[in-house]
Amino acid sequence: MPLEIIDRHLGDILVVRSQRYEDFRGFFMETYRKDEFTAFGVRDEFVQDNHSGSVRNVLRGLHFQWDPPMAKLMRVTLGTAFLVAVDIRKGSPTLGKWFGIEVSAKSGLQVWAPAGFARGFCVLSEYAEIQYKCTGIYNPNGESGIRWNDPAIGIEWPVTVPIISPKDAHAQTLEEWLKRPESDLLRYRAR
Repeated sequence: MPLEIIDRHLGDILVVRSQRYEDFRGFFMETYRKDEFTAFGVRDEFVQDNHSGSVRNVLRGLHFQWDPPMAKLMRVTLGTAFLVAVDIRKGSPTLGKWFGIEVSAKSGLQVWAPAGFARGFCVLSEYAEIQYKCTGIYNPNGESGIRWNDPAIGIEWPVTVPIISPKDAHAQTLEEWLKRPESDLLRYRAR
């Protein structure tokens, strides 16, 4: 199979490897196949692709959307980055827990985080590009963020002096998010 799950975290986050075929011309890899992701238990349909580029030490996140709820499949297409997902679902047994992994363009690794997870990354190489497939159309009125350095979560970011946007620097804490009525829209549902 061109795609395989190599790890699972917090119950619902998947680390997927794409088989990479290389020769003197370069490389080829399949990064998404609906049939294989359905076999992995992912039945969501992707409706939007995003692509960002950032310099070393840029930290973006932790972002999420509740209307419509948005899942993401993230991968690094140039350089190296540390990808993170945090469970923010009310009632989840892993609420407030995080998972992070270093991913490079060459590794062929991707991270699937369903709706109800806040996601972010920081750039470890001089420059990196991150692409993510999304299951919801972006809605600025239905999106928010969790503070990147919320002590209740305790993410161990591999950068000492991150470059952060004012919006991300002033994001709410997980505790503040859980008090908002919108947080009920991302409630945990056992499979």
